[in-house]
Amino acid sequence: MSNPHVSRPRFPEGYLHNPTRWLAWAEVEARLQAALHYWLVTVSSQGRPHAVPLWGVWVGGCFYFDGSPQTRHARNLHDNPQVIVHLESGAQVVIVEGEGMSVPRPEPPLAAALAAAYGNKYATLGYTPAPTQWDEGGLYRVVPRKVLAWNDFTQDPTRFIFPSG
Repeated sequence: MSNPHVSRPRFPEGYLHNPTRWLAWAEVEARLQAALHYWLVTVSSQGRPHAVPLWGVWVGGCFYFDGSPQTRHARNLHDNPQVIVHLESGAQVVIVEGEGMSVPRPEPPLAAALAAAYGNKYATLGYTPAPTQWDEGGLYRVVPRKVLAWNDFTQDPTRFIFPSG
């Protein structure tokens, strides 16, 4: 994935006065890789939002999660691919806006990388998927379009925009 364009997020007048620092994409990506819990927000075809906490992995510049195609969020993704992924913290924030989609059958190298990433993160919690686990579906990917992040809202809010295509 190519490097994102970096800028300040737009906030209404009075929210920020003179931010002094920028976050580095490598720092934000490391937080996305290290997180154990993520919040996924999807929207139904009727416009109803749905938020759900879940496990996932950040691999190759994208967020992956798995689960039943019968879940509300999977059904929402089928109808409307616009999603948000948010880390747990409301102080050290990472918000990923992007497009979510089903990954019907990942290529073996990707499946192996995903299984390893899940195992490294969640083995102590009892989850170690095999690379073949997603051969029949149940795997989803979020491709980031924009990421907002900060460690100190008044000093370092940073927006990362990813080129499309």
